[in-house]
Amino acid sequence: MEKSILEAEVREIGSKQARKLVRNSGKVPGIYYSKHDSPVHLAVSEKAINPLVYTAETHLVSLKVDGKELDCVIKDVQFDPITDRVVHFDLIGLTSGETFQLEVPVQLHGTPVGIKEGGIVQHLIHKIELECLPKDIPQRIDIDISELKIGDSIHVKDLKIENITFLNPEDSVIVSVSHPKVEKEPVEGEEAAGEEQAEPEVIGKGKGEEEEE
Repeated sequence: MEKSILEAEVREIGSKQARKLVRNSGKVPGIYYSKHDSPVHLAVSEKAINPLVYTAETHLVSLKVDGKELDCVIKDVQFDPITDRVVHFDLIGLTSGETFQLEVPVQLHGTPVGIKEGGIVQHLIHKIELECLPKDIPQRIDIDISELKIGDSIHVKDLKIENITFLNPEDSVIVSVSHPKVEKEPVEGEEAAGEEQAEPEVIGKGKGEEEEE
């Protein structure tokens, strides 16, 4: 996997107001942390971080800060609930030979056979948590769903990728093709019975009004 270069500057630990000033300057506050280094509080340009966030792939990042180059990946991102802009991010440092955990996007390929039968695709898991060495990080998990028929599904246990351990429960359904929902039409006898049940309520209400008068 190619590395995406991310240039950053060290920022002082401050209050919410200080972080707001960073954002107002067109930059995004973040933090880098790892098992072997002290946390580094960062500020990067919004234009630099956006391509690494608004994507369907995982990026291996080469962080350039304070004269150093640190290998890492984006671990967590916080978004503004109204504008959807990135307001904070976490980077986790990578160490060669040491496994770590991260979430990787799932991408589906193909048109299921079940679609032609009237089935509906249900994509239930869009990101899968896994553990691997830095050299084995996948950009995404590709799944071919073209052979799925109505009633078929793909579970986490069905994924077999060398040197990767999936951490989601094995029985978790990633994608399935289900039967289309069919609205139940009322039976003629049931509809008539419903009308008969409603009629005494109307009569009763009328009697009550006459008594009050």
